[in-house]
Amino acid sequence: MATVHPYLVFNGQCEEAFLFYKSVFGGEFPYVGRFGDMPQAEGQLEITIGDKDKIMHISLPIGNDTILMGSDTNATNDVVKMGDNISLSINAASREEADHLFNGLSAGGIIKMPMSDTFWDAYFGMFTDKFGINWLVNFDFVKP
Repeated sequence: MATVHPYLVFNGQCEEAFLFYKSVFGGEFPYVGRFGDMPQAEGQLEITIGDKDKIMHISLPIGNDTILMGSDTNATNDVVKMGDNISLSINAASREEADHLFNGLSAGGIIKMPMSDTFWDAYFGMFTDKFGINWLVNFDFVKP
């Protein structure tokens, strides 16, 4: 069964915000990835020096079943308008469930990234639904 988590996007303040959230909720960050850690994909714009230390992805468990996740924008993305910077992230239990959720929820919406395998060992896609809600769909590969 899928789980849903809030995903917040910032204009360079992600690390500061998540350190603040950690001071309130406690816990540890299971993952902190920076744009400078990403492998360069063919045809992708190179990450600028100023963006290399920005947060590509961070997660902070804030309860038994909830993970607060976030990232910064970078020079290859648009500046985020506060208020439009929240997405719902669905972690699917299978590739099939991920496709079902992605195809169903994105119907009539705007696909920003079709479902595809990623360098972080997940099957991932993102879109804005026909009601203007941002969604991220993720299935983590099971490692042997």
